[in-house]
Amino acid sequence: MKLYNIHTVWLFLVLLTLMTYGLSYMDTNGVAVMLVLMLAAFVKGVMIIREFMELKGVSLLWRLIMYGWLTLVCLAIVAAYLMS
Repeated sequence: MKLYNIHTVWLFLVLLTLMTYGLSYMDTNGVAVMLVLMLAAFVKGVMIIREFMELKGVSLLWRLIMYGWLTLVCLAIVAAYLMS
């Protein structure tokens, strides 16, 4: 039995989006804010892969490809930010 449905996932994604949007109006910057934003983006990516792309029950290879790509992109963005 699932504890959530697709509407709950969608609502959580919207709340994460609103949280990141709200951070843009605060006069904050720096590594800590960037890490919060990247964590939110990573969580949203995982939820989209699992729930909307329905890859939670596929073979390990497909999950490694999708989660690996997501991790690589997020780490590349963090590295680019830190090098600038």
